[in-house]
Amino acid sequence: MAFFRPSLNEHDLTEQQWRVIRILSQQGELESHQLPQQACILKPSLTGVPTRLERDGVVLRQKSQQDQRRVFVSLTERGQALFAAMSGDMERNYQKIHAQFGQEKMDQLIGLLNDLKKIEP
Repeated sequence: MAFFRPSLNEHDLTEQQWRVIRILSQQGELESHQLPQQACILKPSLTGVPTRLERDGVVLRQKSQQDQRRVFVSLTERGQALFAAMSGDMERNYQKIHAQFGQEKMDQLIGLLNDLKKIEP
């Protein structure tokens, strides 16, 4: 995370908040129960993240009209602008990591992480 913390600090975001913003930018609107799995963050650790992002005007949470138990989360215009502002720096950091680590090791790491993600608790 040392590559990413300066950008996160500059925008006053935590790693978990960035993950939520990135996922919502890539996936679009999601049900709140989908966020922990998509972000690879345990549900208890993620509980306050959408609340803080909503407070800051970055995400919007809406209850379903058909089923009030379902809550949908999406980026606001401010959230989309924040993602756009940060994505260049973040992409450059990923490229630095890739250049130093190499494609073969990256492929191996991604494969291992995907295998790890499949393990049932």
